[in-house]
Amino acid sequence: MVAAEFSFGGGGLGHKEMRSFGLQVVHGRWFMVFASMLILSVAGATYMFGLYSSDIKKSLGYDQTTVNLLSFFKDLGGNVGIIAGLINEFTAPWVVLLIGAVMNFFGYFMIWLAVTGRTSKPRVWQMCLYICIGANSQTFSNTGAVVSCVKNFPESRGSVLGLLKGLVGLSGAIITQLFLAFYGGDSKALILLIGWLPAAVSMVFLPIIRLLKVVRQPNELRVFYNLLYVTLGLAGFLMFLIIIQHNLRFSRIEYIGSASVVLVLLFLPLAVVIFEEFKIWKSKMRALNDQSQLKVVAENPAPPVQVALPPVAAPPSPQTQQKPNSCLQNVFRPPDRGEDYTILQAVFSIDMLILFTAITCGAGGTLTAIDNLGQIGGSLGYPTHSISTFISLVSIWNYLGRVTSGFSSEVLLKKYKFPRPLLLTLVLLLSCVGHLLIAFGVPNSLYVASVIIGFCFGAQWPLIFAIISEIFGLKYYATLINVGGAASPIGAYLLNVKVAGNLYDAEALKQLKALGKVRKAGEDLTCEGVPCYRLAFFIMAAVALFGSLVSFILVIRTRKFYRSDIYKKFREAAEAAESDVAASSGMVPLTEIEAKAAVAATATAAAPSSTFSAAPQGSETNLDLKNRAGENQ
Repeated sequence: MVAAEFSFGGGGLGHKEMRSFGLQVVHGRWFMVFASMLILSVAGATYMFGLYSSDIKKSLGYDQTTVNLLSFFKDLGGNVGIIAGLINEFTAPWVVLLIGAVMNFFGYFMIWLAVTGRTSKPRVWQMCLYICIGANSQTFSNTGAVVSCVKNFPESRGSVLGLLKGLVGLSGAIITQLFLAFYGGDSKALILLIGWLPAAVSMVFLPIIRLLKVVRQPNELRVFYNLLYVTLGLAGFLMFLIIIQHNLRFSRIEYIGSASVVLVLLFLPLAVVIFEEFKIWKSKMRALNDQSQLKVVAENPAPPVQVALPPVAAPPSPQTQQKPNSCLQNVFRPPDRGEDYTILQAVFSIDMLILFTAITCGAGGTLTAIDNLGQIGGSLGYPTHSISTFISLVSIWNYLGRVTSGFSSEVLLKKYKFPRPLLLTLVLLLSCVGHLLIAFGVPNSLYVASVIIGFCFGAQWPLIFAIISEIFGLKYYATLINVGGAASPIGAYLLNVKVAGNLYDAEALKQLKALGKVRKAGEDLTCEGVPCYRLAFFIMAAVALFGSLVSFILVIRTRKFYRSDIYKKFREAAEAAESDVAASSGMVPLTEIEAKAAVAATATAAAPSSTFSAAPQGSETNLDLKNRAGENQ
């Protein structure tokens, strides 16, 4: 007869248990994910430029080319995060987040002072510097939070990137609702809000964001899906609010009420975190109460098996060790795809050059469209309330694009070996449709165009960041994702400043001349009608098509790599870490099948009268590492 007995202390949770559980939650991996979600849910101020760009233009008397120049420096700061990446390589994530919080507050606070007339009118280069510093803080929050989560969950990186980068895209709509509750309709106060709010949230969670030892969890992906469902509910509610607020005029109390619901939905993932951490904590308490884990007791125990371990090979003498090559000697001799590249090996690789070109064409065009939505809506005669709706729609679909590409690419890769670069190619093709809708200026087509462009812009980033991590490894991931992100402002500068801005001003001057008027000094240029952006968006559609063709070259180059098991080494590393933990505690991590086989074998070999107990008394034979090694022998 074989009996099994497991016990987990009785009664409810006392003060000591509650304290232990609280520490488990705060120091756990899932609470770190929750903290990262909150940080990134208010870190998308760069996507809200269309809401306050008109205030900058009117208050400081800028023309559209100057506004687009500010937009370029905003994009430059928001995407060139190489400094943040390099700092993250040598310091803890909290240092990166702290620097980002200080930069965020300084940059946007100085812009707010200038726009509200609290300081003398700054020069254009000073405004460019302020907005670049404020926007660059976003790369610090992204690097500190996203890179830490990807390294803590390497086998679920697509889901991690989709969830976290999705919230960055959704942050525009979240901040808009909080702004309406805090400040009403004062659009200048929005600049102040995006100055202090992200900085405050980052400061609160500084000690939480950190690198943890990777431990495999069977239901890891299910937890990410639960977090996804909560954020989908948040996105759905925000979409509902946008539609209602577009058709009805809300009072200040109603704005406060809707913002309160948004805050509740923002903190709802904490319930998922607490539930998961409670299961982990309960398992740990059970293990502490049952120190023996799995022991077999027999009246006539078999003698212990002596295991002869093979002799340990002596390390090679210093004379036989080869001197490592310098990093410069290996720049053009990179390792296999999937191994850890150095920064220079990745930067000078053909794969990075192809990916960089595709990002320049794809992200540059969609970012130009997002930055100019306010001006596009004004030139086509849409009311101010509709323009804010466009920007909110971009934010919602930016989020949906990110979570869709992140989670779907993970499923397609694991089940069907569908390569992420091919999905990136399809996204770039879809963005051409959005550009063409704006170029043709079909009535009310801007609603559809904003949805397509928002979705495509968001969908690119989880794919790009995941591709970089898979091809070039995770050792220098913090720096390499910021190298890839630097392509976006380059594309934005070429397409926004040199193409869209100049063509807009040229058409505005043409219309002014047709009316027999002369532009006065300091007067902003305003263009009306479809011709303002027609040629610019035809060019952007052609550029996006070229980017998709370049991306397809990467598909061909990496097809064999994506057919292989690219996550194998991470599974092996996690299993090795678990074995080390088990060995250090003197226990063997047995699977369920191995445990049943061990019990059956012991019951057969022992006397007919034997007992199997979790808390044995008398003579005992542990299924420890030596016995298991002896059976393998």
